[in-house]
Amino acid sequence: MRSSRLSALLLVMASLTLAGCASATPSTPSPTAPPPTPTAAPTPTLDPLAAWVDERMAELSTQQKAAALLMLHAPGTDPAPSRALIDAGASGVILMGDNIAGDAPSLAGMTAALVADPELPPLIGVDQEGGEVSRLDWDTAASAATLREAPPAAAREAFAARAASVAAGGANVNFGVIADVTADPASFISGRVLGTEPAAAGERVAAAVSGERGVVASTLKHFPGHGAAPGDSHTSIPTAPLSRAEWRAGPALPFAAGIHAGAELVMTGHLAYPAVDAAPASLSPEWHRVLREELGFDGVVVTDDMLMLQHNGLAEYADPGENAVRAVAAGADLLLYVLPADPSEFGISVDGLVASISAAVDSGRISEERLDDAVRHVLELRRSLA
Repeated sequence: MRSSRLSALLLVMASLTLAGCASATPSTPSPTAPPPTPTAAPTPTLDPLAAWVDERMAELSTQQKAAALLMLHAPGTDPAPSRALIDAGASGVILMGDNIAGDAPSLAGMTAALVADPELPPLIGVDQEGGEVSRLDWDTAASAATLREAPPAAAREAFAARAASVAAGGANVNFGVIADVTADPASFISGRVLGTEPAAAGERVAAAVSGERGVVASTLKHFPGHGAAPGDSHTSIPTAPLSRAEWRAGPALPFAAGIHAGAELVMTGHLAYPAVDAAPASLSPEWHRVLREELGFDGVVVTDDMLMLQHNGLAEYADPGENAVRAVAAGADLLLYVLPADPSEFGISVDGLVASISAAVDSGRISEERLDDAVRHVLELRRSLA
């Protein structure tokens, strides 16, 4: 028995030894592929527009950034007062009836004198809706009164012609696309809407933006919708009784359609929807959030004329500097002022507005990030129009 076990053990050990010898025997290495050649990491693609704007912004002081948020009006056909606003750092001017005399070439001569830097032209805007609100006599394209009863293609054709009329006078921004909707003939905005129900209005709003595309920058107004808010926002704060859900199912649709079509600006109205925010939309952080996050708008948010807040006679809006700070803090990028010949009549000056905004940045009421975001939106639009 002991001999058998020993024999078996020796046999196993011999096998292991032979196996070890076999594994120790050198073998011919199999050919292997050469190591991969290292490749450089892809270079990030820089957006030339964003890079250009960042470079310009790096040169601006807080005061210059604050001035860049202003778009104002100076009365008269002499370009000098409007040019003085641009030279003071404002990003643009709005043309009213008192700026326009004669034909398109005459206006083009005036607006050409406003360009101080061809690489960064000023925003030159005009309210050219056609029909009830029209500044340019040479624009003979159909207005809302006709277009809301016509197919959307008619709105595209009309606003293509309208954009050409605006550009012929040297303006590059049209505050002309009404995205409000109402079926109430007694509404302040009734004669100017492109549709009496949301879906139809949305189709025509999108078509209008498409017609202006590439000729002038399009503006949708008056967000979040004047049609649901009875009253005239020039002299009051009209109030809409809608819930947030009702707004999304109704007044929101034309704005969403216009944004999807590529509108470069949205104008906020001095309108209140208490179910969303008691403050007028132009001063409401929540409405600006909805516009950016829910509707996906990434262009320039411009206010309606800021003097309208003072015209309503409410003590809460009597201070123009405070109104400006609230608007910028809420999310506005561009503050619009239709100034009279003597702006001091309403306690307004470019220096005063700049001082109010700058002080709010210094105190933290307006974050530097918010200021830079607003300036970046405005400069990107101006540069894209060069």
